[in-house]
Amino acid sequence: MVVVEGAIRTSNSVVEFATMLVIGIVLSIFGIGFLCWLMFNLAVYALPFFAGMTAGLAAYHSGAGVVGGLIVGFTAGAITLVVGQAIFAIFASPMLRGLIALVFAAPAAIAGYHATLALGRIGVPAEGWREVFAIVGAISIGATAVVRVAGMAYPSSVSRASVAMSDQPQMATTPRIS
Repeated sequence: MVVVEGAIRTSNSVVEFATMLVIGIVLSIFGIGFLCWLMFNLAVYALPFFAGMTAGLAAYHSGAGVVGGLIVGFTAGAITLVVGQAIFAIFASPMLRGLIALVFAAPAAIAGYHATLALGRIGVPAEGWREVFAIVGAISIGATAVVRVAGMAYPSSVSRASVAMSDQPQMATTPRIS
């Protein structure tokens, strides 16, 4: 307690420190949660991003300039995403669909591994447990990419209607490309 010109001033640094500690922990949890949510939502776009980045850098290094590299990169990424979705939607062969899903899931799993490993370095002291968490993160983010690629093949209203109608017996079947 400090007396300054007749006024009593109490210093409560313990409460201030505890308040800041709690606020820091809560904000850290929300920040890590946001990063995880962002990683799961962007998992499908890992392959188009890598394809666009590679094509853009190749165009830049071949003399296209910054603007040309950006245009080539965005175009290559968009084409990769659209072609992957179209192939997945058109062909009914489970083998081909599995291959396309694997092609989209592999870069997502690699990115998920490294993101989970980086987050694990924040709070996990043991190297072995960091690797375990990184592998689990890679598997879960890769699986999320597979599910989202399968879900992106059709608009949401079409997929719900087709799933509901697939339980009904059909009179005539239409040939599908396989």
